[in-house]
Amino acid sequence: MLPAISDIARHVPDPHIDWVAEESFAEIPAWHPAVNEVIKVAHRRWRKSWFSASVRTERAALKRKLKHSQYDIVLDMQALLKSAWLVRQTNGVRHGLDFKSAREPLASFFYDVRHRVQFWQPAVIRQRELAGKTFGYTPEGPPDFGLQLFKRETGDHPYAVIMPSASRDDKLWPVEDWHAVFDLLQSRGCALKLLAGNVQETARAQQLIAGRANAEVMPRMGLTEIAEVLAGARMMVGLDSGLTHLSAAVGRPTIGIYKASTPVRTPLTGSAFNASLGDRGASPSRSVVLAAVDQALAAA
Repeated sequence: MLPAISDIARHVPDPHIDWVAEESFAEIPAWHPAVNEVIKVAHRRWRKSWFSASVRTERAALKRKLKHSQYDIVLDMQALLKSAWLVRQTNGVRHGLDFKSAREPLASFFYDVRHRVQFWQPAVIRQRELAGKTFGYTPEGPPDFGLQLFKRETGDHPYAVIMPSASRDDKLWPVEDWHAVFDLLQSRGCALKLLAGNVQETARAQQLIAGRANAEVMPRMGLTEIAEVLAGARMMVGLDSGLTHLSAAVGRPTIGIYKASTPVRTPLTGSAFNASLGDRGASPSRSVVLAAVDQALAAA
């Protein structure tokens, strides 16, 4: 959604943009200079105890906040029933995708204005097109993620960031293939910094680099800290994850390994060299990934 926000800021005079985001990811929209306020929602946490007193209190506070503001346009860029539920609590002309374009078609019935956007397009293109139709302009040029906050040169001690973990085991890539990638990166002078999101992922990452010099598993960090690490990297190699996409968005050469998901709708997108390798049920081979790492190193 970040490139769509950049487009809106470029085409709409003096825009005042508020963004409703899941609390775990609220740091991300706050990075964009055109976003005025990030309004946090906690669906993931609330659904565990939806009718508890504390959750009811939080939901009531969110409803009051949304009702307090009068917006010219309220744009649902997710087209899900849970996002449509939020849209219905706002004041303003509600825009979203039509029945044939929405991920959850029933969500389209909650909008005042519905837009047709071809479904099987990369997500960044879909979001830019939806925003353009909502505000009456045609998106042009490469996507601008608005992440100038993290633009910086790599230092005197080059490193590569590795994201070897995923939310599902069927997304994991073979250990021996990772070792081949590590060998190539270290032969080109790169230290290794591995990311991990929980105890299990940390243990897996530590096993991957056991006995290997100039390699470390990074401690748990917030999203802003991770973005700063990514921005200083020579390149990144990662499984299909939000952090791999973030690397591409901050302009670093990035290789994405897809095994149980498809890059058709969510390819890596960014200003530097990137490659989205593999597909659902078709893991990329070691040789294909090594060739892409070679290209990324040359680009870096």
